[in-house]
Amino acid sequence: MSILASIQATAAAIADTTATMAIATTDTIALPQGADATAAAADLSVWQLCVEGGLVMIPLALLALVAIYVFFERAIAIRRAAHEDKSFMQRIKDYIIDGELESARRLCAQTATPYARLIDKGISRIGRPMNDVLVAIENTGNIEVARLGKGLPWLATTAAGAPMIGFLGTVMGMVEAFYNLASAGSSANIDVLAGGIYEALVTTVAGLVVGIIALFAYNYLVARINGIMNVLEAKTMEFMDLLNEPS
Repeated sequence: MSILASIQATAAAIADTTATMAIATTDTIALPQGADATAAAADLSVWQLCVEGGLVMIPLALLALVAIYVFFERAIAIRRAAHEDKSFMQRIKDYIIDGELESARRLCAQTATPYARLIDKGISRIGRPMNDVLVAIENTGNIEVARLGKGLPWLATTAAGAPMIGFLGTVMGMVEAFYNLASAGSSANIDVLAGGIYEALVTTVAGLVVGIIALFAYNYLVARINGIMNVLEAKTMEFMDLLNEPS
């Protein structure tokens, strides 16, 4: 019994020594690796993340460029259309009272705004029934609003489609990450899975960023167009009241 006890005590001492050496070795190796990982994470740029996203980042980049172009192009066009001459309707009224319809139409052409084109269409229908004049003005207003909204479907499509494309890229990346993990077999480790997952999540982040920007841009432009529509309605009513005034 004493010999067996001595053997067990010796084996326990060797096991403790081995465990202590393993812990010390792990700590010694883990610290530089942690430092290297921190340094690598600090050096990781936005461009590197985009590259890690894979081919799915290409359609997202194209959608982002289209959305930016449409936003600035429409914002400039809407800003020009929103310009309002406070004395315009008074001058139109003076021309119509004086019977100078051609001068009134020239003023509309010089003003070159959506409401001026509405008034020009109404002046061209003077002498016809009032309902015909109103219908002509409303049809012109619909055309002007549609012209202002040109390109907005691209923004709406980007706002809805970009996040979906990002999710698609993430799912594809996750499938690839788990495939690599399964292919590694017994040599698989957490680094194989973690690397694939963070690369896959890049597309989700990119898709959400592009979609959110496009959504805010779309809503902003729609609000500006709605403001112009209110101006068109006000000018139309003012013009119809002018025609209905007693001579």
